[in-house]
Amino acid sequence: MGDSLKKGDTAPDFSLSATTKDKISLLDYRGKNNVVVAFYGMDFTPG
Repeated sequence: MGDSLKKGDTAPDFSLSATTKDKISLLDYRGKNNVVVAFYGMDFTPG
């Protein structure tokens, strides 16, 4: 595994699919907004 982030570290860039099917990149928001990322595993999947 890679190095762990520590308090105050800048998060590495990553991209995810939004519920609108658009790709959202953390880099798009860097320096503009505070960002909270919440993962809800299996929330939008059947079964």
